[in-house]
Amino acid sequence: MPRDFMAEDRGKNVLTADGDMIGTIENIEGSNAHVTPSSSLDQSVRTKLGWTTEGEDVYELSHSAVAQISDEEVHLEQNL
Repeated sequence: MPRDFMAEDRGKNVLTADGDMIGTIENIEGSNAHVTPSSSLDQSVRTKLGWTTEGEDVYELSHSAVAQISDEEVHLEQNL
């Protein structure tokens, strides 16, 4: 299990397990990050993340979806 989100994670890119960028962390609230999605984010990835509401600027990313948090990036679990 990766470490909890911290304020220093703001601005980090969020990547799928395959290395595709899905967005950037804008804010941290409790055990969740708030992510601005990439304009090229595939609809199937949005659905797997529960980001199905159209027109939102920021979506919530649960810590349970994260495999690893590095100094530069946040990587999601493989099964997403």
